[in-house]
Amino acid sequence: MNTQAYTPLALFIDGQWLSEHRATESVLDPASGTELGRLPHATDQDLENALCSAERAYKHWRNSSPMLRSDVLRKFATLIREQAPAIALDISRDQGKPLAEALGEVRFAAEHAEWHAEECRRLYGRIIPARDTRVRQSVMLEPVGVCAAFTPWNFPFSQALRKVCAALGAGCTLILKGPEDTPSAIMAIARLLQEAGLPDGCLNLLWGEPARISRALISDPRVSKVSFTGSVSVGKQIAALAGLHMKRCTMELGGHAPVLVFADADIDAAADALAANKLRNAGQVCVSPSRFYVQRAAHERFLERFVARIAQARVGNGLQENVDMGPLCHGRRVLAMEELVADARSLGAQIACGGERIGQTGNFFAPTVIHDAPQHIRLLREEPFGPLAVVAAFDDFNQAIELANALPYGLASYVFTASSAQAQHASRSLAAGMVSINHFGLALPETPFGGIKDSGYGSEGGSETFAGYLNTKFVTHFENLPL
Repeated sequence: MNTQAYTPLALFIDGQWLSEHRATESVLDPASGTELGRLPHATDQDLENALCSAERAYKHWRNSSPMLRSDVLRKFATLIREQAPAIALDISRDQGKPLAEALGEVRFAAEHAEWHAEECRRLYGRIIPARDTRVRQSVMLEPVGVCAAFTPWNFPFSQALRKVCAALGAGCTLILKGPEDTPSAIMAIARLLQEAGLPDGCLNLLWGEPARISRALISDPRVSKVSFTGSVSVGKQIAALAGLHMKRCTMELGGHAPVLVFADADIDAAADALAANKLRNAGQVCVSPSRFYVQRAAHERFLERFVARIAQARVGNGLQENVDMGPLCHGRRVLAMEELVADARSLGAQIACGGERIGQTGNFFAPTVIHDAPQHIRLLREEPFGPLAVVAAFDDFNQAIELANALPYGLASYVFTASSAQAQHASRSLAAGMVSINHFGLALPETPFGGIKDSGYGSEGGSETFAGYLNTKFVTHFENLPL
């Protein structure tokens, strides 16, 4: 048995860890419901101190050498790899995902830190040839200023890390409000960056009631940029508040990813791969495949294979060996799953497997496949964000695209086909920020990650990763010299 203690929880402001004399809330183990620790909430004075600290640090960090920023991020990546097992253990404890998945999240996040370390060296401006030889025209890229970031509980380490690395690499400072359900990963990020040599004040951590903190930070004139990952409904509120103050935003919101499986695809291989991906992090993934549209000629074969793979998944405590899926992160998700299944059942849909809570302890819900459902069930309209999948048949290409594009979401979509022409046609026709064909190739450090429509705007990762953290300044200089 592992005896590692759960990480102590605190605020992090101007390089100091603060926890005493503040209201606290419980952090619970989703597998057992037991308390892991107490998380302190920021006071009004903590908010003011974080803003002052970030503003003060920005005056120096904005003028730091890109080589220095790169060096800090590179050391950060090295420390992540060295301490990945301990970080992953705490993530599995407070988030619930299997330990192997948590370890994969942490190690893969180190690659993102390295990518940002390399790319921040290359934030070049440019020279624009002038119409007059006496004029010099240049474009400069400058950090936007103090940033506020709000990050989710489903991938607490990697989601926060991408925002932190992009902001710091661009020369910005950051106030981070992480997820109260899963705080250990955020604590690790701050601790390792401090160890890597990040100056005090460049990163500050706050915890507390989300609406209160978001209002305070977004409305403050010292904050120039807002980055949010989370639900569509909350994202729209954040964006509206930021819009009132003309704050730049990056919004990575929800998705309800369609999957198009054409009859010419390798049906068995597609069903196996999609089942494994559906159960990743118990389906609590914004790009999780959730609406499965299968060409009628292959529908029965796909459904049989897919259901068999889903039904055999081993569900249990993420710290146990050979577990395929852990608990949902909190009880609210279990209730949401029960409501979606009940709605589908009441409208005549068939439950091929799962459909119910597992046990009375912890937040366990059986992996579920629904089929023969009318189009108006909630599951075909609302993002499940859990281990629910609905399988339906389509007849031709146009119908498949119409079904896939019917919702206001536009984050990820997936296509399985042996036809190159069909794949290219689908990639152009799908209304999504990301299209993955015959595999799952999203969220790599070198590729952009982001959506369209209600799924948000702006990208994280790839060469686009710094765009939201930089201002473009044009400088034109007339030199009154003789021709």
